Amino acid sequence: MKRDSVLSLVGIAKKADKVVSGEFQTETAIKSGKARLVIISTEASGNTKKKFQNMCSYYQVPSYQYGTREELGAASGSEYRAVLAVLDDGLAGAIIKKMM
Repeated sequence: MKRDSVLSLVGIAKKADKVVSGEFQTETAIKSGKARLVIISTEASGNTKKKFQNMCSYYQVPSYQYGTREELGAASGSEYRAVLAVLDDGLAGAIIKKMM
């Protein structure tokens, strides 16, 4: 699997312990104000996409749809992940720039 620059930056954030993944941990990070960026898999269910987009809008956290569940899982050190949150301002900014 070819890893692109966005997923590489997510991997760097994970190594720095600045990523949480999975619905429960991501929701907790958003509501506690720790999340700086939320990435939702393009393969996530419609309900999951809507839930996190609405939550991110309410808590003013940028969110993007990117990658497959397998790609997000590999980048965050898990098997499959539909959603993850980056907890560092600098890394979140770098990832957002790569997505633009």
